[in-house]
Amino acid sequence: MTIEDFLEKMIIFFPNIKNDMNERMEDDFEGLDTIVIEEIIMPEVIDLLKKNNDEKKLKEIFDYFEDVCINSDDYLNNVFSITALEILGNEKNILETAKKYMGPVTIKLQREADLAIGRQV
Repeated sequence: MTIEDFLEKMIIFFPNIKNDMNERMEDDFEGLDTIVIEEIIMPEVIDLLKKNNDEKKLKEIFDYFEDVCINSDDYLNNVFSITALEILGNEKNILETAKKYMGPVTIKLQREADLAIGRQV
């Protein structure tokens, strides 16, 4: 699984982000993928977690995140860890909600992401 696969799947989960993503990607894709995940995709995920009123969608997203954690290429694995997984750990209450939907590999890698940046876990 590649970064392109991931971004395409996120557009399926969040169709409203397509225009913002396309605007960001019009320039040079190189290096913008982390910005797209941090500034466009993860705010959507965090908003869903804060509301916590669409369990089906959250389960689908986190099932996909588990697949990403298991089956991504090295580049996506790294980008996903330093963006999505770190962001999930920014707020304790958000992380606790997310853990209800996370698979075991996602939980393990999220914890490792927190430790890598010096967070107490």
